Amino acid sequence: MSENNGTRGMKLLAGNSNRELAEKIAAYVKSPFTKAVVRRFADMEVFVEVQENVRGEDMFVIQSTSFPANDNLMELLIAIDALRRASARRITAVIPYFGYARQDRKVGPRTPISAKLVANLITGAGANRVLTVDLHAGQIQGFFDIPTDNLYAMPVMVRDINDYLGGDNLMVVSPDVGGVVRARALARRLGADLAIVDKRRERAGESEVMNIIGDVEGRSCILVDDIVDSGGTICNAAEALLAQGAKDVCAYATHGVLSGGAVARIQNSKLKSMVVTDSIDHGEETRRSGKIRRISIAPLIGEAIRRINNEESVSSLFD
Repeated sequence: MSENNGTRGMKLLAGNSNRELAEKIAAYVKSPFTKAVVRRFADMEVFVEVQENVRGEDMFVIQSTSFPANDNLMELLIAIDALRRASARRITAVIPYFGYARQDRKVGPRTPISAKLVANLITGAGANRVLTVDLHAGQIQGFFDIPTDNLYAMPVMVRDINDYLGGDNLMVVSPDVGGVVRARALARRLGADLAIVDKRRERAGESEVMNIIGDVEGRSCILVDDIVDSGGTICNAAEALLAQGAKDVCAYATHGVLSGGAVARIQNSKLKSMVVTDSIDHGEETRRSGKIRRISIAPLIGEAIRRINNEESVSSLFD
């Protein structure tokens, strides 16, 4: 098997969902992209053609299933199928942002569990392994019948917080009760205190802050979440914290979905800043925003890819 700068028979294939992140990952692992065409026919059907030999290779397909989620998901599935039919030795679906993850349970009668359906599709297409970042719910790993590595962006956030917000007066805040485990883990790493925003969501896409659990007066608060979509929860939480005497409020989220008017909402909010990773490729509006800053998870994913290829421990990344 050929050697490739510390990797064994490894090749990368990138879809169109987040080319910038894919290029950073390729630079980290020192592996060029496999020659391939990923395009649309006139009727928008997806077509993938692998233009070099991949027989016996350890293939990593990099593709977030962010907006447009269905198009990007089909690109991923068809790329996996193309590689399977080309006799790749192992195919790892590298999905920095796993779309449909919020549909991880039945929320009412006659509703789907779409995250499980997507997991079945990826497995059925021929993936041998999945590598993703900060799944919305940890149990989604169990939806796959193949090995699944769920990386955590928290070490990247901790470094950024220490660089930009380092101080003794920090307080980590969970924007809802469901995110307490994540917020507690971040608070422990930072040696900071923990507070919780108790809110009641009246309808989808809207949230109403009720009260703050914890004394935030005079503290620099850090709201932490896995996904920021409409931005309503984070912005309302920031307003409530400041009303309770917080000195200032910053927010950190792994996946900046930022749909609809989220960017404008954050820009006009009382947040001091919002930091998201590059798991999702953002448009110009987000890049121009003075309040939204991006940090890269390319080294995190690149190191995990290198370790998987070399059959080394991935979990030790977080020891």
